[in-house]
Amino acid sequence: MMSVAAPTTSTTSIVTGGGRRRGDADREDDTRRTNWWATAVIAVCALTVLIPLYLAVVVAVKTPDQLVSGTGFEWPNPVRWENFAEAWERTQFPQALLNTALITVGSVVFTMFTSSVVAYALARNMHRPFFKGVFYYLLAALFIPFPIIMLPLVKQTAMFGLDNQVGVIILYTVYGLSLNVFIYSAYIRSIPIELEEAARMDGASTWRVFWQVIFPLLTPMNATVGILTCVWAWNDFILPLVVLTDPGARTLPLAQYVLQGQYNTDYTVAFASYLMAMAPLLIVYIFSQRWVISGVTRGSIK
Repeated sequence: MMSVAAPTTSTTSIVTGGGRRRGDADREDDTRRTNWWATAVIAVCALTVLIPLYLAVVVAVKTPDQLVSGTGFEWPNPVRWENFAEAWERTQFPQALLNTALITVGSVVFTMFTSSVVAYALARNMHRPFFKGVFYYLLAALFIPFPIIMLPLVKQTAMFGLDNQVGVIILYTVYGLSLNVFIYSAYIRSIPIELEEAARMDGASTWRVFWQVIFPLLTPMNATVGILTCVWAWNDFILPLVVLTDPGARTLPLAQYVLQGQYNTDYTVAFASYLMAMAPLLIVYIFSQRWVISGVTRGSIK
């Protein structure tokens, strides 16, 4: 009696394996397809940022006579590099840069410390009415414009002796608390509670759990909050204007204001000072942006 042999395992595996490989290859081809129209639109929109940047550079190296002639986009001949030296002297750039850096660094450090601690306390106790009320109270503060409380703020800072750089750092920390707590708390709630329970079983206190378990996992949010606070504190004009009383403590935006008079503005020297003030923050932002992207990627993998 003749029996029909079944297909061998090797043959079956080759057929099915080949089918899977072809399917995987097709899916990989689908994911590797590039929408060139969307890419071109995004590239054009991104390159439009270079237009005002080029205009700022051109104005910064022109003379006042060259500025009023032509369309404004022509590269000057000759180039007037003396505008940067004049802006350095008229704005007292080294002192203003030091003041701005001190306020910015202090604001970033205190903001990340206080906002992360408050957000952790609220995120882990949101089931309690008191903490939930505090959370919504902080969110409501986002809708209060600063000019409404500006005059009472000036009076209070003068009464408590905070009309200086320390007071500005405290105010940046306090006013950034609402948005930063919202950012931190949403991320903390995504961290498994089992990590904290395991640490508590080993005898760790709440403070130690936060610093050794939770805070290292907040790297993406720390970078995000740090960049937002850094850009805000570095470029802000109104808060140092109404709080600082010592002319020697003025920041870069306040120092650049001397280049604008009541009836005229020295645009060439002013734009030179703008470029010098923008350079340090631009370098920090470029490196920090790469760190934020890598941090978000690590957080998504975990």
